[in-house]
Amino acid sequence: MQPVIIEAAINGLTTKERNPHVPQLPTEITTEALRCLSAGAAIVHNHIDLMTADPPAAAARYLEAWRPILSARPDALLYPTVGFGPGLEQRFGHIPLLAATGLLRVSLLDPGSVNLGAVDADGIPGGTFDFVYANSFSDIRHAITLCAQSRLGPSIAIYEPGFLRTTLAYARAGRLPAGAFVKFYFGGDHDYLSGAPGGVSFGLPPTPAALDVYLSMLGNSGLPWAVAVLGGDVVACGLARAALERGGHLRVGLEDYAGPRTPTNAELVKEAAAVAAEVGRPVATCGDAAEILGLSQS
Repeated sequence: MQPVIIEAAINGLTTKERNPHVPQLPTEITTEALRCLSAGAAIVHNHIDLMTADPPAAAARYLEAWRPILSARPDALLYPTVGFGPGLEQRFGHIPLLAATGLLRVSLLDPGSVNLGAVDADGIPGGTFDFVYANSFSDIRHAITLCAQSRLGPSIAIYEPGFLRTTLAYARAGRLPAGAFVKFYFGGDHDYLSGAPGGVSFGLPPTPAALDVYLSMLGNSGLPWAVAVLGGDVVACGLARAALERGGHLRVGLEDYAGPRTPTNAELVKEAAAVAAEVGRPVATCGDAAEILGLSQS
């Protein structure tokens, strides 16, 4: 059976107040990424603590954590997030800078817009924090062009079904860069931003039936795919097993996790690897993952 790619999203917007194990500084990111890779992760995704930095400063901050990782594990697949600020240069300008180092093989693609506001005390979205994560069709075209020009495999975040429809339009037109990896982001039963129980503001629920909706849409496209639960626990809710039984892959990590525990990223990777073993699928090495995705050689 095909090996399972495990991606570890190790920090995101999760704070140390929410989970003291979340890495934020470059040295912490280095240590945590290496632990995840040792536990079975093939891909590591992280944010930096300078989210509004200009592109050269952002690229330098990523590399501060990544160079030691790649010195120890040159096969590791690492990728950043989008920058925050006005304009395409502020949001994506670090990508070609990182690609120019030869260390980046994966980039990001968020092919749509979604409300990511927090929920209030009554569980109503947008009560305490109201944020629209906006990606116009022009923005999407720009991100795809960057991937194609730099030979980077797009890591494609599917927050809502419309995101997948846009992705498939590019695939049908032969315009989706090589190495594409579709990630279905299901909404858990905790607020994505704060981790508070009782509210979710986006996405299909993390159920096998909802997964089958996405797989029906994916059809015979041949695109590799994974599942994640933002604001929940992809393993505990049973979605991980359902995905593995259907041939998919897994994304775990403290960017996504919410629940009663305060696990480490490596613990979440090990839990994903354990489910893969139960299903009878081996865990992919970094080299396996690059081959499955069809990534360009570094």
